[in-house]
Amino acid sequence: MFRLSRVMFIVMFLLMALSFSAAVTAQEPTPTTESRYLTMRDGVEIAVDVIYPPSFDPAQAYPTLMQATRYWRGYQGIETWQARPEIGALVANGYVVVMVDARGTGASGGDRLIEWSADEIADYGEIINWIAAQPWSNGRVGTFGVSYAGTTAELAAVPNAPALAAVSNQYSNFDPLFYLAHPGGVFTKWFVRRWSDYNAALDRNDVCAVIQAGSEAECDPAQLPTTGVRQADSDSDGTVLASLLTERFSANVYDSVNTITYRGESYGDSGLSVDSVSVYAQREAIESSDAPMFTWVSWLDTATADGALSRYLTFSNPQRVIIGPWSHGGAYHTDPFLDADTPVDPSLEAQFGLMLEYFDSQLKTDAPSPVESSITYYTLNSGEWKTTSVWPPEGVVMQSWYFGAENTLATEMPADANGADSYTVDFTATTGDATRWHSVMTSGDIIYPDRAAEDEKLLTYTSAPLTEAVEITGSPVVTLNLASTESDGALHVYLEAIAPDGRVTYITEGVLRLIHHPLSSALPPYVQLGPYRSYAEADAQPLVPGETTEIVITLYATSVLIEEGSSIRVSIAGHDASVFRRYPAEGTPVLTVERSSAFPSRIDLPVVEQ
Repeated sequence: MFRLSRVMFIVMFLLMALSFSAAVTAQEPTPTTESRYLTMRDGVEIAVDVIYPPSFDPAQAYPTLMQATRYWRGYQGIETWQARPEIGALVANGYVVVMVDARGTGASGGDRLIEWSADEIADYGEIINWIAAQPWSNGRVGTFGVSYAGTTAELAAVPNAPALAAVSNQYSNFDPLFYLAHPGGVFTKWFVRRWSDYNAALDRNDVCAVIQAGSEAECDPAQLPTTGVRQADSDSDGTVLASLLTERFSANVYDSVNTITYRGESYGDSGLSVDSVSVYAQREAIESSDAPMFTWVSWLDTATADGALSRYLTFSNPQRVIIGPWSHGGAYHTDPFLDADTPVDPSLEAQFGLMLEYFDSQLKTDAPSPVESSITYYTLNSGEWKTTSVWPPEGVVMQSWYFGAENTLATEMPADANGADSYTVDFTATTGDATRWHSVMTSGDIIYPDRAAEDEKLLTYTSAPLTEAVEITGSPVVTLNLASTESDGALHVYLEAIAPDGRVTYITEGVLRLIHHPLSSALPPYVQLGPYRSYAEADAQPLVPGETTEIVITLYATSVLIEEGSSIRVSIAGHDASVFRRYPAEGTPVLTVERSSAFPSRIDLPVVEQ
């Protein structure tokens, strides 16, 4: 299968490598790999693999695809084109592929104070320039990758290397602090801890620790066909790599992120903020590159869809955006209205084919086809794909649904002058162990079981059965007139559908730490999909216990069809035990949600007019 995946799947890749090696015969032309060091402007040596197509002719000019990763560019003793079928397919289609170990990772030198540092990104510009200067290069380079490598693919545009002609950024994070590590200011401690341990294992070249941090699988070093990251050809005995492992420094990710509360705070001792190295902060440089982007994300993969939509609405680069129902990396179909074993559609092969078609049109010719900016998106529970050049799509209007007595949800505003519901936060409430927040670490399936039992732990508001189907496409916004017995806390708000048989299906959610509730009138750093809050320390404000405060939460964008006869539900929790830290650390908040004519609470749904 073609899988644009990262080294987290090292076990799968190693097993695949053995089977692929056995299948290749001496008579077949095969790719060749040159593993070498490139010396950067400051003397740091960066490890790269140059993978040449079968029957490579140095007198010909080839387009090049570059992937920069912090998850090892390759494995010692195993050819990358064998271990990763998509790399084999790229070189078979006439591309030279250059794999790069990011500064301070894999077999590369340099320290690593923060992910995506300015030095790391400058390296990519130098490497692209080096590629363009090679006699086998046609002078056109594309960057590609999933997750971290998807982010480096677009950040490689920052140095404005003239040869960079196309970017494919898949499942990457536009705002990694407040869309992933601290969504809504609520710490995803499970993910950050696992990712931190995983990176630390990679950076000390500990294969078994890598496997166990990524999958908790058993590991016997004697049974592994590799000793770790691929060494340079000039480092046959591994002495250079061994020296690098003792010399370089990598900041601990968990320790660096754990204490962050506000936007702009330092990442560990780096003196830099995560915001400063995020894609959105590089807007001017990326726009000046004018590099077209092929962006592939999912409605249910953390907030990658929100990032893709904000990038589309903010950056002037030509962008072709695909938003579908996939797990992180695209291996699983995740439409929650379908059976969990529904085959992924498009298949991984078809997904790869679309990316290859894009690169062919941009890199194999001196007159590339213009990329027309558009968003192609899948509507959950319908199986339909639609394409739009604007967002929200034409015909979408915001429709208010109000919370009412006896846990109802209706389009009529409450008439009663008084009305409120009390909810004691249940810290056992959870969305499960295969959520949108898990897949970013595991690349596994995203499965939300029937939510009926968990909803009994939450405060819910449910509509009458719909008399006609409703399509919701965009970003729902929930407004709560809320009081709490505590000055801090978290809100986890879910949009769900209830089928006639009572099954409750998760659609999307919103997350907010309550000290971040104030909205801001300042100019946001990128186009927001709902009301803007800065997450800055200057704007933070604890709740006054017992005092009613208007709280606005934007749910993550979605597109879904809710069928006639089904009901719409909004569920409110004060915690999700799946991956999140609890707030406050001690005590049990009691929340009061007002639903009176004076203090109405509601959800505004982006509904497609019929």
